[in-house]
Amino acid sequence: MTQDNEQIVRNAYRVAEVKDLAGWVDAFTPDGTFTDMSIGVVFSGPDGLPEQVENYARAFPDMHRELERVYVTGDVVVVQLRLQGTHQGPLHLPQGELKPTGNRMDAPCCDVFELVDGKIKRFDCYPSGTVIMGQLGVLGDLDAAFES
Repeated sequence: MTQDNEQIVRNAYRVAEVKDLAGWVDAFTPDGTFTDMSIGVVFSGPDGLPEQVENYARAFPDMHRELERVYVTGDVVVVQLRLQGTHQGPLHLPQGELKPTGNRMDAPCCDVFELVDGKIKRFDCYPSGTVIMGQLGVLGDLDAAFES
C-alpha cells in the first residue's frame, strides 16, 4: 500500500505537469480538497480543483515540480519539492492579478496528501509565498520597513 500511495501522488504531479485537468480531478475523491496554504484558499469539486493548476500553468507555462523527497506513512504522503518556472503570464492571487515579470522562480514547497481508497481526499500545499514573490521581484523595499 505504501508504494501504491507514493505512485498515486507521483501520478498526480505528472498529470498536473502535463496540464491534464480531467486526470487531476480524477485523482481526487468526490469530496476531495486542495488547499493552497500560502493564500488560504480551498479548492474542491470538478470546477474548483483545476483552478490553481490552470492558474500556475498560465502564469508559468514551463512550470515544473522538482520532487526532492517523498515520505509515506500509511495513507499520508509528504513531499518536499521545488516549484520552478518562468513568470510569463498573469498570476491570479486573492489580492488581484500579478502581471508577468519575466523572472524565474525556484521555490521550496512541502505538500501533504491524505489518501482514501487510492484517491486524494486532502491535499495541503505549503509553497513558500515569500520566496516566490521575492524571486518574482514584487516584495518591495523591505529596508524601508525597518528602522535603523
